[in-house]
Amino acid sequence: MALLFTIFLVLILVVAMGFYYEHPTAKIPPGFSERKKLYAFHYIMNFGFGLATLLDKLGIMSEVSLLRVIMDGIPPLKDKRLIIKDLIFEKVKVRLYQPKTSTTGQRRGVLYFHGGVGRFGSIRAYERTCRILARKTNSVVVSVGYRLAPEFPYPAQFHDCLTATIHFMKTAQDYGVDPARIIVCGDSSGGTLTAAVAQALLNRKDVPKLRAQILIYPFLQAVDFNLPSYQQNAKIPVLIRERTLILGLKYLNKDLSAVKKLLEGSHVSEKQRQKYQKWLSADNIPHEYKMRGYTPPGPPAPYSEEVHEMAKPFLEPLFSPLLCEDSVIAQLPETFILTCEYDVLRDDGLLYKKRLEDHGIKVTLCHLEEGFHGTIFLAAYSKVATFQSGIKGLEKITKFLRLM
Repeated sequence: MALLFTIFLVLILVVAMGFYYEHPTAKIPPGFSERKKLYAFHYIMNFGFGLATLLDKLGIMSEVSLLRVIMDGIPPLKDKRLIIKDLIFEKVKVRLYQPKTSTTGQRRGVLYFHGGVGRFGSIRAYERTCRILARKTNSVVVSVGYRLAPEFPYPAQFHDCLTATIHFMKTAQDYGVDPARIIVCGDSSGGTLTAAVAQALLNRKDVPKLRAQILIYPFLQAVDFNLPSYQQNAKIPVLIRERTLILGLKYLNKDLSAVKKLLEGSHVSEKQRQKYQKWLSADNIPHEYKMRGYTPPGPPAPYSEEVHEMAKPFLEPLFSPLLCEDSVIAQLPETFILTCEYDVLRDDGLLYKKRLEDHGIKVTLCHLEEGFHGTIFLAAYSKVATFQSGIKGLEKITKFLRLM
C-alpha cells in the first residue's frame, strides 16, 4: 500500500508539473479552429517535459532518454505496399522505403532528415511520415538515422546527414533512382540540417547537383529572437520562444543561464549586427505577417564578449544556414519552404525565401494560416492527433515532390 501511495503522489506531482510547466502563460489563438485539440497537445507535451525533468532529477532516467521514448511512439503495422530495408551508408544507419508498384524509368530519391533538435527523434519516430512520402509520390525515400547529442556532440548530426546523402547520390542507380532527381528534405532542426547539407554539396564535383530542397518550418538563424514571429508567438504552443533557446543550448551542451542574454542579443557584436541586418531585417518580412502586432525592438543589449564566445556555434552557417554568404545562396537548388503562422520560426523561412528569390532561385512557399510547429509530424498519425493544417501541408509537400 505504501508503494502504491508513493506512486500515486509521484503521478500527481508529475501531472502538476505538466500543467504548470509554462502552461499559465501559454496563449492559444482565440480564432484557432482546433483550439481544444491544440490545448490538449500542448498539455501532453508539457506533461512529457515535466515527467522527463522529474525522472532525471530522481536519477531514474535521463531527461533525453524519456523524450526519445515518447517521440518514438508506437511503431505502425507492416505496409505491404512498400519494400522497407534497414541499411548502412558509410556507418550511418538509414531506412529505405521503395514502392512495390512497377514504374517506367527511374524514380526520384528523397533523403529525409528528422527533427528533434539533434537530441531526440529517430527513424522510428518518422516511420509514418516517410511511408506516406514514398507511397504518395512513388519515390524512394531514405530516412537518415543520424547520431544524437549528447552522446555524439554537435556537429556529428550534420556530418552523418552529409555522409548519407553523398553515399546515396553516388549509388542512386542501385536503388532505381535517377541521380539527377534527388531531393533533401527535413522538418524543424531537420530543416536546418537540410539547408546545411544543400549548402555543403555545392562545391563537390564528385556528386550530381541536388534537384531540390524542402525545408519544413526550419530553424535558420540564431541572431535575432525578436523578429515579428518570435514576438507574436512567444507564448503560443508548442515551440514557445524561451523553449527554443533552451533546446538549442542543450543541443550544443551550453550553459542554460545564457538564455536571457541570447534573447536580448548580447552575443552579437556591432560589426556582425551590421552585416546581418541586410539579411535579417524585419523590413524584409511582408506587412501581412506583422498584422497581429509587432514592436520594433529598441537598442540591443550591451555586447558581451563572454556570451559571444560561448555562442560562437550559433553564428556559424552550419547552425544558422541563413547566415551563409550570397555566393552560396546564389547556387542553391529549387526550394520548397513550409511556414506556420503560429510558429516562432515562421520568419526564418520567410527571410530565407527572400534571400533565395533575390538571387534568382525558384521558391515555392506553403504558408499554413493555422499551422503550428510540429503539425506536419502529427499529420502522419490517426485523426485523433492530426490537425487540418498538417494534412494540408503534407499534401502540398507531396504535390511539390511529384513535380520534381
